[in-house]
Amino acid sequence: MFTTICLPDFYLQAALRHQTELLLKPVGLIDDQEKKASIIQLNRIAEESGVRIGMTPSQGLARTLELVIKVRNQPQEKILQNVLLHFAATLSPYVEATGPGFATVEFTDAKNVATKVTRMIEELARAEIAGRAGIGPTPDASFLAAHLAEPVLEVDNATEFLAALPIDVLAIFSADRKSAAP
Repeated sequence: MFTTICLPDFYLQAALRHQTELLLKPVGLIDDQEKKASIIQLNRIAEESGVRIGMTPSQGLARTLELVIKVRNQPQEKILQNVLLHFAATLSPYVEATGPGFATVEFTDAKNVATKVTRMIEELARAEIAGRAGIGPTPDASFLAAHLAEPVLEVDNATEFLAALPIDVLAIFSADRKSAAP
């Protein structure tokens, strides 16, 4: 049995850590290491204001003048990834960092896995970290379930689970899986 823990909008969560004053404002995140700055992640408020991923900061500001542009904070990302791994290690000693904002845990004892994982996601929330988790018979099934979790989704039969998914979800999974590869 496996679980994948996902911190959605990982780079944005890291950049906004301890900045609660920005939680009610539209925020777009850019990577200052890129040649042409474009928004790589944004919060729900920015999206509702018409801002989209891939826009330049000026295009985003044209949608809403209240848009706050933040730059990726790599030291904070490293800290947040370590926090994620710490929480994952409370579940099992078999933990792998499977990408930025992702950790996969293997359980040798499948007893009460959903309860343990749900408790860990609640602990993340108390630490003001948004997290989701997928539980499945394979790492890939748990990875995909984590993307669809609200906040925890357990998959018993990977074949049935995958067969019921629309193809666009699988395309997102494939793109995310490539970016999560070490």
